[in-house]
Amino acid sequence: MQFKKYTKQRRNSIQGLRSLKDTLPKNIKRVINKRGHIYSETLNNWKYIAGKNLFEVCFPKSYKNSNKFSASTLLVMVKRGHEVDLEYSKKEIMNRMNIFFGDNVVERIKFSSFNDEKEIEKKNLPDLDVTNKKFNKKINDVKNEKIKKSLIELTKVFKEK
Repeated sequence: MQFKKYTKQRRNSIQGLRSLKDTLPKNIKRVINKRGHIYSETLNNWKYIAGKNLFEVCFPKSYKNSNKFSASTLLVMVKRGHEVDLEYSKKEIMNRMNIFFGDNVVERIKFSSFNDEKEIEKKNLPDLDVTNKKFNKKINDVKNEKIKKSLIELTKVFKEK
């Protein structure tokens, strides 16, 4: 194997196959080492950490590491209507995470609620009475339902102004 001395990322590199970790820039390695490990392990073991009942209702969205100004925070997405259940088991989740990692990893848990996607599909489209007649035909010709909804909402906003 020959050594290259003209690479910017490391002093010496070996020709041939390298692991993905060795090919990443230093800045990305720092981010992965600081936050990526805890968040990825939390995602992999969320069923154990949250429990079977809460596993079906919520999932971790992001993890922010502690710094001088704020404590380490785990942001959890919760289905609407189940926020109270998660609030009561907040300390239990924090204890399980800290025991799992063997350190005081999470000091605070924040919740953010979301609607279930199945409920959104069941709802009917808003009325098309808001738009002009010439735009009604064009909006009806759109095949994608999400785009159709957003166009209708956009016309409502313009009508209000």
